[in-house]
Amino acid sequence: MAPKKRLITDTFKVVKKAKIEEVKEGKVVKPDPEQEPELVPVPQRQLDLDLLKQFDLNWEFGPCLGITRLERWERADELGLNPPLQVYDLLQHHLEDPKYLNSHSLEVGPPEVSQAHGDSVTHLTDMGSLLT
Repeated sequence: MAPKKRLITDTFKVVKKAKIEEVKEGKVVKPDPEQEPELVPVPQRQLDLDLLKQFDLNWEFGPCLGITRLERWERADELGLNPPLQVYDLLQHHLEDPKYLNSHSLEVGPPEVSQAHGDSVTHLTDMGSLLT
């Protein structure tokens, strides 16, 4: 005897019928197509930081490792690469804010060594002095 032919609906529940019935009964509220969706305003700070991130990611102005955004902008300007003036204005208005001055991916400053890895780093440097 041949095995019974099974349908996909034998394994998975049919959901479509339930949704149609809910719409007919008025349980599901459809959005009004004439009504515009509510736009959530983006804070100006976020827009500024996004612009600076685009500046960071643009290799046209040279590498950004180990220098602040302002130093990178000034270097690009000295080399005649025409960096965006809007970036310079932002950096001048926020000279005290490290989120504006430092690159998004790499913060300028000494690297932080965690306590867990501090001993192994010291141990490796001690071994290096033994080899010389």
